[in-house]
Order: sequence, then C-alpha cells, then structure tokens
Amino acid sequence: MGGGGGGGGGGGAAWLAWLLVVVAAIAAVGHGGGVQPLSRVAIHRARVALDASAAVRASPSLLGAQGEDTAWVTVDFAAPHASDGDWIGVFSPSNFNASTCPGPSGSDSGPVICSAPIKYQLANYSSDYGKTGKGTLKFQLINQRQDFSFALFTGGLSNPKLIAVSNKIAFANPKAPVYPRLAQGKSWNEMTVTWTSGYDIKEAYPFVEWGMKWSPPTRTAAGTVTFDRESLCGEPARTVGWRDPGFIHTAFLTDLWPNKEYYYKIGHMLPDGKIVWGKFYSFKAPPFPGQKSLQRVVIFGDMGKAERDGSNEYSNYQPGSLNTTDTLIKDLDNIDIVFHIGDITYANGYISQWDQFTQQVEPITARVPYMIASGNHERDWPNSGSFFNGTDSGGECGVLAETMYYTPTENRANYWYKTDYGMFRFCVADSEHDWREGTEQYAFIESCLATVDRKKQPWLVFIAHRVLGYSSGFFYGAGGAFAEPTARQSLQRLWQRHRVDLAFYGHVHNYERTCPVYDGRCASPERSRYSGAVGGTIHAVVGGGGSHLSNFTAEAPPWSVYREMDYGFVKLTAFNYTSLLYEYRRSSDGEVHDSFTVHREYRDVLACVADSCPPTIPPAT
Repeated sequence: MGGGGGGGGGGGAAWLAWLLVVVAAIAAVGHGGGVQPLSRVAIHRARVALDASAAVRASPSLLGAQGEDTAWVTVDFAAPHASDGDWIGVFSPSNFNASTCPGPSGSDSGPVICSAPIKYQLANYSSDYGKTGKGTLKFQLINQRQDFSFALFTGGLSNPKLIAVSNKIAFANPKAPVYPRLAQGKSWNEMTVTWTSGYDIKEAYPFVEWGMKWSPPTRTAAGTVTFDRESLCGEPARTVGWRDPGFIHTAFLTDLWPNKEYYYKIGHMLPDGKIVWGKFYSFKAPPFPGQKSLQRVVIFGDMGKAERDGSNEYSNYQPGSLNTTDTLIKDLDNIDIVFHIGDITYANGYISQWDQFTQQVEPITARVPYMIASGNHERDWPNSGSFFNGTDSGGECGVLAETMYYTPTENRANYWYKTDYGMFRFCVADSEHDWREGTEQYAFIESCLATVDRKKQPWLVFIAHRVLGYSSGFFYGAGGAFAEPTARQSLQRLWQRHRVDLAFYGHVHNYERTCPVYDGRCASPERSRYSGAVGGTIHAVVGGGGSHLSNFTAEAPPWSVYREMDYGFVKLTAFNYTSLLYEYRRSSDGEVHDSFTVHREYRDVLACVADSCPPTIPPAT
C-alpha cells in the first residue's frame, strides 16, 4: 500500500478514494459470481501415476434401462495412502487421456489430461476413508450422450495425480432426446419446444407429436443446430471446459387455442421408421393478448445449478439453487410462465454444466414457458461485441445461451425481445449490449413500451439482468450511482413516458423493492397498496435465485421500501385489468415475505405525471 498515511487534507481524500476503489473491487468479485467449482480443478497440471494397489469400481454398468435419464451410481474405491486431498472425478467421455486433446497429443509439452471432470467429490466424504483407505460414494448421473468413468486423484484439486480409473458405465441409449424446454414464440399463439439429443439430422428426423385431448395428434418437424469448439471465444470454453454439446432441436407449435391444454412428446424417427420417444408432457397455451383470466408470472435471476449428490460443493457456489428449483416445482400448478433474467447456469465456460442445468429445471421447463435474459455470465468476453469487456462467460460469449434456449429475438446475438402474455407486456432488454439513446437497443425498448395497448394489456413490465434502475447493493452503493453507469439517466424518461409499472433486475444477489420512483424521488408514500396515476416505476432486484448472496449498503436510501439478503423470487398475479398482486417469496419455504397490490383504472394510465404531460389546448372562451 504505497504512499503516505491517512492524515487530513488531500492525503486523506486520496486514501478514501483508494479505499473506495478497493471496496468496489471486492464487491465486484462478490456480486460477479465467485469461482466456478470446476475451475478449482487444475486439470492441466494433472499427472498420471497409476498405482496397482489403488482401485475404483462403479456400479451398475448399465443405466437407464427403463428409459430413465437420471441414475444413481455407487463408486467403491481404495488407495494405499489415504489423505484429505484425495478426490473422485466424473469424466465423460470415459476416455479422457491425452489422445483426446485437440492438436498434437502425447507430447511432453502438452497436458496428459485436457478435459475437466463433469463433477467431483472429495474422497473423505466417505467417513471411514481416512482410517481404512477405502470408501464408497454415491453419484447421480444424467444422460449426456457419452459414457462415463470415475477417476481417483491424490494431491488435491490444485496438484492432481491420477492413481486409478474405474470401469466404463453408460446409459442404455445415450443419444436419447432429453430435457425439453418450452418458450413462447414470436406470436402469442405459438409455443416452441427445444431439447437436446445425440442424433444428428443425418441419423434421425426430430419432431414433436402434439395435440389437444381427444383430438388426433399432429407431428411438427424440428430444426437442428449445434456448435463446435471454434464457435466459442476463449478459455476454458475452448480448452478444458469443452465438451461436445450434442444436437439442439427446436420445433414451433403454431395456431394454438388460448388457454387450451396440449399434450406433447418429442421423438426421433430412425431411417428404418422406428421412433425413439422422449417422455410425455403437457402445457397450457398462452392467453390471447388482452384476455382477462387469472395469469401468474414468476421472475428471478442468478440461480445457477447445484448437484443433488453433493458434488462440487467445495466452494459452496450456488447454495440456494435447488431450493428455488424445488419450491417452483411444488407450486407449478399455480405458475403460468417463468422469467429467468440472466446468469442462468454459471457454467462459465464448462460446457457440461448446461446439460446439468437443463436436467435440473426440466420439471419446470417441460410444463411452462421458460423465458431467459442475457447476463454477464452468459455473454461477457473481451472483443466479442459485449458492452462490458469482462471475462465472466468463461469464453462462451453468448453461444451456449443462444443455442440451448429459444427466445423470440430478431437476432439471437442481440438478446432483447418483447413477449405478450394475456394482460402483460414484457420488454426484455439485454444489459450486456449498449442501451443508451441512439442505439439499436434503445429504439427497441422505446418501440416495445410504446406499442402496447394499455386498455387491453395494462401491466407493463421492463426486465434486464444488470440493474438499470435502482439497487442499494453494496457494489452499486460504493459506486454512488445505485445502478449501472448511465443506465437510469438513459431510460427513466422512457419508463415515465410509457407508465411502466414494474422493472426487474438480477446481477445483485439479494432482494430489494423500491417505491414507485422517478428521478430518485418516491411518487407515493404507500408501501402495500398503490392506486391512481402511474407517477413512477417500482423497481425490484430479484437476484437471489441461488448463487451466493450479496451485501447491501449500511443505510437504505429513501426509495428503498424492502430489502432482504436471502434467496427468493417474485410472483405476479393479474386477476383482471385493474388488480395486480405482487409477492416476494423465499426459496426456503415458499412463504410470502413482501407483497403489495396495485388497483388501477385505464384513466390512471392516461393521467398526466411528472415530465410526461401531453400538450393541451385550453378550452375556447
């Protein structure tokens, strides 16, 4: 810490400025997502020293014989000199030595292992291992298109030495279609179904068989895409984090009847006419824009994934993820559409983790549309067109999010879009691209807000990953702006002019709600019931989906109504054109811990408010 002490005058001011920079940097690390658990494995430094007295055995060897896409595996292992640094890694494909590395292999200059494990557990999770040198662990595997093996390492995660490898195990049909993901299409009466398989279009024809109950089913062909290592932008996505993503298929189910229940299953027709089927599912078609019916929306960000078998918990990376997932699954009959607003998986360049995530949320995504937004952990990479020149995507630079999930964007690289759901209009921005006045995205936001008929769709919602409105999270508080630089200044006139009811953000891993606020001032003293003219927009940070939590500033700003450092999500319930219920629910128990209601007539949307009063002509005298 060079320079003088912290005396008075200019020196003290300089020291304070330096301290604020340090604090901001610490906070940036805190809210940016910590360390991906797989990045702690220094696989590029691994050595191979197979020991005849060490052993690993996995059973059963055949998984999913009844068509299951998940299975539990028992791994028995033994080492001659047990230590706390020993660990078991799951590798797929099962052959993970230097022969699988890109480019020249087997030379002294290259790594002996060039792909990270899918997950790992410390050997001493088995309680007697330290005493006996023998242990047993349970792993949950998912169908990921390749076979698996288990490897025993000593030397800890930072200096791994391979001493034993298990037998190979595999799913009965590793190529089977799995993990369907619904999303709304570009029109209100269109639902898209996206899924993953090991079948190239040359091997089998992908399709969805679907229809209403008691009606003959329809078959709709699906498109197929994939990507290769060269499609990605940097490490680890192109190096140790690479894993073949298989093939991603999307079908468009069109001309749906509003609110009607549909049944569907995904399939692949082989050249001999046989069909490999996925599971049987159902969904409810969206309501017509402006339709008055009960409509329930869930919104959260920054959830990530976690392992049900306890793997990868060395760094406690996303401790609330499974709670959020499971709480939503329990209430799924009372949810119509979900918005996951950025920082989806926190794969950070470890491609296998996208499969893990899609399996975790499948009970949700197979039943209701799952709409995502782009976050820093999906998109950011230097010189890739991202507005922020960071490395949070681990080299993915948006490719995984754009491919694995469908969104009704005009250009998948620009992740902004609008979508209508009955009485709601959602304008989803892409905070990883420039939103300032004069940009393409600003024009989109203005058009999305301006083209909604508020008489039929009274509930207007703005969504972005980074905070473009208000947050008293520690990181933003230290910066003094309580939002991304130039964010609120660029957009608040639009929000005000078009009477945006609610704006949601993630990025900061906590929950906070503001008053209806415009230009830093509360437009209403109310806290639990709002009515009358839309004098300001209520902003909410809902970044407590599952990743480690973020601190707040010591003092709450005057516009902050409720804030909580916990895991949770927001649920909106529109009863009709005039009544809306807002609830913040904790992931741990699903209970409501913050709520308010909005009661508003159409004339209130038309009413004159600050900085948004149309010119009038005085009456004739």
